[in-house]
Amino acid sequence: MLLPFLVVGGLGLLLLVVSLVIGDVLDHFEMGDGLVSGTALGIGLTVFGAAGALTVGAGLDLVWAYVAAIVLAAAAYVASVLFVRSLARSSDGVPASAIGLTGVATASISSSGGEVSLDGPGELERRLAWADAPIAEGSRVRVIEHAGSRVKVVADHA
Repeated sequence: MLLPFLVVGGLGLLLLVVSLVIGDVLDHFEMGDGLVSGTALGIGLTVFGAAGALTVGAGLDLVWAYVAAIVLAAAAYVASVLFVRSLARSSDGVPASAIGLTGVATASISSSGGEVSLDGPGELERRLAWADAPIAEGSRVRVIEHAGSRVKVVADHA
């Protein structure tokens, strides 16, 4: 009686680990605007197995084990889909404007390119940059234009 819950829970755990390690395995199906997610499905199946096993272990009838497992798995699935969708929206949002931010040139900057590290909220990585006049590595810079993830900078003499 316990075996079906253990098998489904184990498969859910495997799907969850695979989705977390190599990426969401169901991403390329694009069904229902993120309604089908390998991560969420893995969570739902794992909760189904755990809830069913715990209910059977508590000595309740098998029918209640399935009811509890289905209800809790559905709730976990919906909660995880909403959570994953919320995370995706926050990471796919329009980047905040970097105009006016200052930073340091981490590589020499010219009209063909360069790299900067900016001092702003959410600026954890380096950005590709360009400038009309050459700027030496280590110089302070200020952003005057923003194009996608690249920024146009000028030397900041402040």
